[in-house]
Amino acid sequence: MPRYKMTVEYDGIPYVGWQRQENGPSVQGAIEGAILSLTGETVSIRGAGRTDSGVHAMGQVMHADLSKEWKVYTLRNALNAHLRLAGERIAILDIVEVDARFDARFSAVRRHYLYRIIARRAPLALEAGRVWWVPKDIDHEVMHAAAQTLVGLHDFTTFRSAHCQANSPVRTLDRLDVTRSGELIEIRATAQSFLHNQIRSFAGTLKLAGEGKWTPDDVRAALEAKDRKACGPVAPPDGLYFMQVDYRDDAGLPGGEGENADDSDDLS
Repeated sequence: MPRYKMTVEYDGIPYVGWQRQENGPSVQGAIEGAILSLTGETVSIRGAGRTDSGVHAMGQVMHADLSKEWKVYTLRNALNAHLRLAGERIAILDIVEVDARFDARFSAVRRHYLYRIIARRAPLALEAGRVWWVPKDIDHEVMHAAAQTLVGLHDFTTFRSAHCQANSPVRTLDRLDVTRSGELIEIRATAQSFLHNQIRSFAGTLKLAGEGKWTPDDVRAALEAKDRKACGPVAPPDGLYFMQVDYRDDAGLPGGEGENADDSDDLS
């Protein structure tokens, strides 16, 4: 049974999140519906990570096992046609046939996320729902300095949802950079795995530093408190994007694509 790795882009606004749920439409459910319409097969796809309601993706990765061989460009185009006809705001960007060793979730060694903020007095017209609007200026350099206190191996209890189901709050954060171009402030985060609401918790806390309400030392103290009550307000989902997934060398990708690293932790 051939396995296909698919790279997916989606607008998170209409969906309850990536994962199939009973309380509304999901990205997973929409793609599984497109596969059913195309092939007549009921399949369960696996994504590299779960995104919440309203969170977007430019490089989510999933895999699906189908009963027959497909030319990958034919499969991509056909699935996109079914998604478009169904009115879904989802696009399959790329499909690669992989071997059975590949697992979109457990073969991953790094996930990359982006959080976008527009800091200006005027409200949003074109970017509404796709960025966090902050109607005042904030200092991205202070935010970046504060972000560096979070990089490395830490207990991130402060920065995870009370509903997080991960077995451990300990994670290694490889990167948390804050940059600015005009009104747009971008927070880029990289780690092997993230806790539920971790990046949105980072963004809301770093905003306090950008406003001058907190110092980098305050952010460090919040981390060291290991207490959810020490976290700043959780940023809205609008500005969060799942950007990219990196895979290890032995992940079963064609041509030996990937890199060496330990197995991925579970995501929540």
